[in-house]
Amino acid sequence: MAIPKPVPLYPTYAELKGFKPINPDQTFFNDHRELKQFLQSGESWWMPHWLWGQEFLSYIGRNKSEHTFTRFRNETERFLLWVFLVKATPMDRLRKADILEYADFCWQPPVDWICLANHEKFLLNNGCFVQNPAWAPFRLKLPKNSQPQDSEADRKKYRPSQQTLTATFTGIIAFYKYLMNEEYLYGNPAQIAKTDCRHFIKDAQVKEIRRLTEAQWQYVFNVAISMADEDPIYERSLFVICALKTLFLRISELSERTNWTPVMSHFWQDFDSNWWLKVFGKGRKLRDITVPPSFIPYLKRYRHYRGLSPLPAVGENHPIVEKIRGQGGMTARQLTRIVQQVFDRAYDDMRQAEGEDNARKLREASTHWLRHTGASMEVERGRALKDLSEDLGHSSMATTDTVYVQTENRVRAQSGKGRGVE
Repeated sequence: MAIPKPVPLYPTYAELKGFKPINPDQTFFNDHRELKQFLQSGESWWMPHWLWGQEFLSYIGRNKSEHTFTRFRNETERFLLWVFLVKATPMDRLRKADILEYADFCWQPPVDWICLANHEKFLLNNGCFVQNPAWAPFRLKLPKNSQPQDSEADRKKYRPSQQTLTATFTGIIAFYKYLMNEEYLYGNPAQIAKTDCRHFIKDAQVKEIRRLTEAQWQYVFNVAISMADEDPIYERSLFVICALKTLFLRISELSERTNWTPVMSHFWQDFDSNWWLKVFGKGRKLRDITVPPSFIPYLKRYRHYRGLSPLPAVGENHPIVEKIRGQGGMTARQLTRIVQQVFDRAYDDMRQAEGEDNARKLREASTHWLRHTGASMEVERGRALKDLSEDLGHSSMATTDTVYVQTENRVRAQSGKGRGVE
């Protein structure tokens, strides 16, 4: 029997916040009639399961970051769609073997459960939210700069990465744990099944840091400088590039979010004239990052472009990265476009000057590579790992050591170069 085509189950947290479980017909489902029809078209336990997911995701939305909510929403949605449309079995009857069956399904889902780009789950039509037919719960990630229509036939090649598979189990385990704590369920088969999943691979590979080389970084930096010199509107691009690399920022830590706006007064100076930046990072944790003297001229340069005093003052509430049009700070997506524009020009310059092989990684690079680049250069400079770990916002120094310290691998690679063929 053919597996039915999936439909989206959960909107954004902002839309879920308006949900009133006491009388859903008059509130949330009034705006999501197609979703209501879908849930009522199935077994009697579909709606209670959806309500469990809604309650769990509302808890995540209240207590975790927007990124965490989105991640858990995707995993909860995928799992419940499989429970509804494929397994057709309530969660309280699922066992370890069933969860392993779900892992097999995630390893090779049906092609019409796979899309090639991010799509909105729901579209607004005549005052109601309707399901977006282009959306699907799995996404085949295409090579950077490729066009989705170029690879329509490649959906059968979808395979989740080890990181994606880990996130799948993390999401299901957390969902079950929440339902157990609320006494809806009394077991967690996902926790037991994880160790027996045949798709996990024991990884003893050399970890490659996704970063720019010194030469590639110089091209990016020089392009950002020349763009700003040619047109002041690109002063913002220069500032963003320098901040991400020098202060090891995640793109979300520089962007405006629903519960946090980075403002200029988050740059502050202590009694010893040291500069710091207060950042709202992963896990809803505030941390202070050291701001080196080398960064201050670029901060002053950007503030001069905006007509502000050379250095930030206490209580100054101007967004750190301000929109050109409109008010407020920039979103992560807008900041990503700014960085990508610089990467594209740097790639063209380096390819023409030094060839495709040397420039290739600039086509693959993302905003997060700048954080990795800055941190890796600090390790190479010999900075104390404890200090770097705190600037990066890692919960453990072991994380910094695992991700960035590659000394033994470099020695191993160097010693391996002496091997001959003949």
